[in-house]
Amino acid sequence: MIWIEFAILLVAILIGSRIKGVGLGVMGMIGMMIFTLGFHMQPADPPVEVLLIILCVVSTAAGLQAAGGMDYLVTVAEKILRRKPSQIIFLGPLATYSFTLFAGTSHINYSILPIIAEVATKSRIRPERPLSISVIASHLALTASPVSAATATMVLLMRDYAGLELIDVLKICIPATLVGIFAGMLSVLKMGKDLDKDPVFLEKMKDPAFAAQLDADTSGVKKELKPGAKLAVLLFGLGVLTIILIGSFPNLLPNFADVDGFQPNLVVGGDGRIRMAAMIQMVMLSVLACIIIFCKTSAMEVAKASLFSAGAQAAISVLGVVWMSATFMNTNEAVIERSMSVIVQDHPWMFAFALFFLCTLLFSQAATTRALMPLGISLGIAAPHLVAMFPAANGDFVLPGYPTLLAAIEFDRTGSTRVGKYLINHSFMLPGLVSVSVAVATGFLLAAILL
Repeated sequence: MIWIEFAILLVAILIGSRIKGVGLGVMGMIGMMIFTLGFHMQPADPPVEVLLIILCVVSTAAGLQAAGGMDYLVTVAEKILRRKPSQIIFLGPLATYSFTLFAGTSHINYSILPIIAEVATKSRIRPERPLSISVIASHLALTASPVSAATATMVLLMRDYAGLELIDVLKICIPATLVGIFAGMLSVLKMGKDLDKDPVFLEKMKDPAFAAQLDADTSGVKKELKPGAKLAVLLFGLGVLTIILIGSFPNLLPNFADVDGFQPNLVVGGDGRIRMAAMIQMVMLSVLACIIIFCKTSAMEVAKASLFSAGAQAAISVLGVVWMSATFMNTNEAVIERSMSVIVQDHPWMFAFALFFLCTLLFSQAATTRALMPLGISLGIAAPHLVAMFPAANGDFVLPGYPTLLAAIEFDRTGSTRVGKYLINHSFMLPGLVSVSVAVATGFLLAAILL
């Protein structure tokens, strides 16, 4: 029976990934209907905390976008990238990593990817090289960002399991992912043919219009910043710092354990402490309120921002696919634990493959963390090892359907960034595998020293 249920799970995910957008979410709900009504499986709890974090963080990032803060950040990044065009393979990934680390969502990088492609092309550096590792860097940053839904979920689980706090996760994952990204940079230095030897590019250059457009100077095109752009960035940054401070020193918050009639709930844990997820929601929406008030940004502008739409799609997708996956896991927990326990007890690092594989299907670091990390806890894997393996929840590049991958392919006018004949032999596979592998290995080393 478990194999039939697993097949239904896979089919729902695969069809949903082909539909794209909210496809994963709606197909996940069909899977839930089949599990609940057809197989009489008890529904698991929906991933409410993850959904609320995604909505709050992305809504605040949309406020940053509406206030012009995104344009300001892109302007600063563009100046740095154009100043050292020969170093675009190194500077591009650092830019996308920093953006995602700061904002907690990889969707913030749609404005910087075309700049990376243009700078590389004008320098006659194969755009596939910086674009591929830049996309991977933006994904890895989600497992190191203090305001991402994935990190918040991880901190919540590790706090309840082993008393680890946000700072414990960040001091492992930030350096580990940076080392992994640097290894990914090295892996793409010689990727593909140089542009002057690429037959596809040389054929395109025979078109005078294409050649003229490719070399047109756009560096002087300035987009006028809104008056509150810099203030919006400052407010957002203060919000991120507040979350780091609260997560690192939870004793700063009130404890409700001694209050008469105390009962734990979605916001306050059994120990009387406010959950990290709830604090992220409070701080982020407070920041959004400040951006609207002090940066003179209307709520309608926030709702119309592209990031707001992306966040809504992500929330629907996570709701459906995580709810379905959690229901499958809970129903078959005994069988799954029994089959994995022998392998994991002797080789705990093998659990990283499970994280990577599930993220390949779910297209979400947060969804993967919420669905699978509880299993790692129930298997008795040590908390430091689980933190070390956290960057393995970055398999969403394997199937080239994630929006940032598709955007990078679209922005590369030379055609060097592409999906291969066999689907998985695409531009992002090599830097992705190298970066994730090195990040996990570095995580184990750092966890052994620091935790």
